[in-house]
Amino acid sequence: MNVGILGTGWIAERMAHTLREMSEDGVYCTAVGSRSYEKACEFVRKNELGDIKTYGSYEELASDETLDLIYIASPHSHHFEHAKMCMETGRNILVEKAFTVNASQARELVRISRERGLLLAEAIWTRYMPSRFALEKILASGIIGEPYMLSANLGYNNIHIERMYAPELAGGALLDLGVYVINFALSTFGNDIDFIESSADLYHTGVDLHDNIVIHFKDRKYAELYASIDEFTDKKGIIRGEKGWLEFENINNCEWIRFHAEGAKTVQFDLPKQITGLEYQVRACQNAIKNKDIECPEMPHDEIIRVMEIMDSLRKKWGVKYPFE
Repeated sequence: MNVGILGTGWIAERMAHTLREMSEDGVYCTAVGSRSYEKACEFVRKNELGDIKTYGSYEELASDETLDLIYIASPHSHHFEHAKMCMETGRNILVEKAFTVNASQARELVRISRERGLLLAEAIWTRYMPSRFALEKILASGIIGEPYMLSANLGYNNIHIERMYAPELAGGALLDLGVYVINFALSTFGNDIDFIESSADLYHTGVDLHDNIVIHFKDRKYAELYASIDEFTDKKGIIRGEKGWLEFENINNCEWIRFHAEGAKTVQFDLPKQITGLEYQVRACQNAIKNKDIECPEMPHDEIIRVMEIMDSLRKKWGVKYPFE
């Protein structure tokens, strides 16, 4: 599978490293597109990608018919524009999270995907990782009994990075980090939501700095979620049940899962080594393309839209609106 990378930021560098190590899977990075030819060349040199195609515009990359998949790594604010452009030239695409700025954009991309029969996937890596499926098996085993409560937090001190606080780039904690805690809750407890309570502290630019979210599910389960872009948090997930609780170390890229019960020995479930963690979403896209599917079962279109709708409702309550909406 020939993959092109659209964008040359730090997450694109991480994907470049991942693809460089995936040749045994039959996956290769064969092209990079940037806003200038010089930036594309520098990206290729810096990431040791060898003799591959370099494009000085995103339009040129999108027109490369030799590409089986384009990974879109531009800022949130431009995901819709770049995804639409790539699909209109016939490319399958993997779009970095947050998928789009709002649900309306997401629904339009899904419409194009279905109309043209092209793969449209979201690069929310936690949905594809072995840790997600390990957690599902542990819960299904009944080791903690019926789970009833979940908590998850994710915070980094990234406020110095322009795109984090810039409304014109769809900045804020929600689209960058809150999307992870929401996905953690939904992939664990499902989608049968009763109601959501929330609050946010806003930065002086108008984007959300800290997010406090409580999702109440109709089966009386609930999830307490927190995200922040100006502080480091422990990134833990805790799932409580009738017989004990699970400790999920780093919800953004789980290192291990521990089972705790009163008076019982702690049991740790270790996870397999990885390249970077991004390889799982690439393999999912590879399988989908091979099977001529337009979505990945790990994160189907309906689920992508559902998450965007939740984030839309949160931003509406907080009064966070981007200038281009």
